[in-house]
Amino acid sequence: MSSPEFTDLLLHQSDFLKPFAIVLTRDSESARDLYQETIYRALLHQEKYLDGTNIRAWLFTIMRNLFINHYRRKAKQQLFRDQVARDLSLKQQPYVNNEAESSLRIKDIHHAIYRLPVLFKRPFLLYYEGFKYYEIADILQEPMGTIKSRIHFARKMLKQQITS
Repeated sequence: MSSPEFTDLLLHQSDFLKPFAIVLTRDSESARDLYQETIYRALLHQEKYLDGTNIRAWLFTIMRNLFINHYRRKAKQQLFRDQVARDLSLKQQPYVNNEAESSLRIKDIHHAIYRLPVLFKRPFLLYYEGFKYYEIADILQEPMGTIKSRIHFARKMLKQQITS
């Protein structure tokens, strides 16, 4: 079939697509876009149309496939937007820091640390400065298990002092 014959057949048989596009999209603007894209794709791929086959079924298939592809693409984009929004909301702080209150809190923590018995304070301060358990054990010449338990008890005492 020649290109002018196919175009003529397409134009005479395409009116039934408009109501189908509205049924699919439920929006007149989207239906118009879907209709135009269907006609464009049919013209673009006219060599795939076999002469004598049902052109309505062929056009319905093109429109349906276009609609499904657009729907899937939109669903993926929405999923991506939701994920980005979720990630951004996790990164944002839901409150504003009060510098005066946090500096008072830090002073309370430091005061509580220095009120610890020396037996617990030294290992805890070394741990607080970033030393590993085995490094603290080497510095204080104590077994690592002892260092771990002293740091644990220091944390417990600090927690009690700060919460009370």
